[in-house]
Amino acid sequence: MGFQNWKRLFLGIFFQNSPNKTPLKGICAGCERGRKRESMLYDNHGRQISYVRLAVTDRCNLRCFYCMPEEGIKYVAREELLSYEEMERLIRMMVPMGIDKVRITGGEPFLRKGMVEFLEKIATIEGLKKLNITTNGTLTASLVPRLKEIGIHSVNLSLDSLDPSRFLAITRRDSFQSVMDTLEALLSHGIPTKINTVVMNGRNIEDLVPLTELASNRPIDVRFIEEMPFNGEGAHEDQGVWNHTHILAHLRAHFPDIEKIPDPPHSTSMNYHIPGFNGTVGIIAAYSRLFCGSCNRIRLTPQGILKTCLYDSGVFNIRDLMRAGADDRQVAQALREALGHRAKDGFEAEQDRRFGRPVSESMATIGG
Repeated sequence: MGFQNWKRLFLGIFFQNSPNKTPLKGICAGCERGRKRESMLYDNHGRQISYVRLAVTDRCNLRCFYCMPEEGIKYVAREELLSYEEMERLIRMMVPMGIDKVRITGGEPFLRKGMVEFLEKIATIEGLKKLNITTNGTLTASLVPRLKEIGIHSVNLSLDSLDPSRFLAITRRDSFQSVMDTLEALLSHGIPTKINTVVMNGRNIEDLVPLTELASNRPIDVRFIEEMPFNGEGAHEDQGVWNHTHILAHLRAHFPDIEKIPDPPHSTSMNYHIPGFNGTVGIIAAYSRLFCGSCNRIRLTPQGILKTCLYDSGVFNIRDLMRAGADDRQVAQALREALGHRAKDGFEAEQDRRFGRPVSESMATIGG
């Protein structure tokens, strides 16, 4: 399908039926206030978009309970993935539009051959201020010296338990020591590190305090995340039991002097400090969706599907648009038009999912 036909299909079907039909001319009028704003990306709620989460693969070598079924998921064929060249083109196109932070995620990014070389190219893009990575740490330890040389700004390391047997039960893989080796390598090379822990009722509550204590003598941020329904199956019955208030109450019971500290702009976490600790603690209300009002991010799935919210079902396939022959100006136009119909929060995005389908996809397919 040629670009013009593809665009007519995209604009005529998607936006005509979109429940968020804010007139684009209103946005254009706002953009005309200045050249700088005109070149930046804004959604229909006035939020500037400056952050892209780019999932480079849906493949993962763990089988975490909260991410996918034990038998795994059906992986995308290689030809359906965004190529490295396509991903580089998109980032180079979006940086002048105000995107100054890119997070590489997956699946597990380092399962994709050539990932380090891709990072080296991306790191040289002028105007890109932060290049971050999310990894499960199983393959990363030996790569840390190169990541340091490349200039990776920070790494989010998934770690749901400090007990090897619980780690095995959660991930269904015996890779605990590999992850700990990665943590030590990141710290020894001075790469800012955040630990991401999904809080699961009856599975890792015993780990909340020991994980918090990792920040006592290490310069790391430990972040506890509400469990979400992106597991390839749908919501669990006890999802939401350990919400942000319950998590904080649990931490306060063990660390009574824990204190709130200011949150950085666009922070997804509510951040805390415990006197005497080297690092900090954060709580991410991902299921409660408390941070939507300041959201500055969009996502691209491994197949190139644009998600303007984690909870939406995908807006359009930017890969298909490029492969249909669209130039950068046309791709940028489609991106702006998509942001002109963005849901105001995760609840609205979930409600507006196409055909009323509930959230059930694996996080590995949309970028964890």
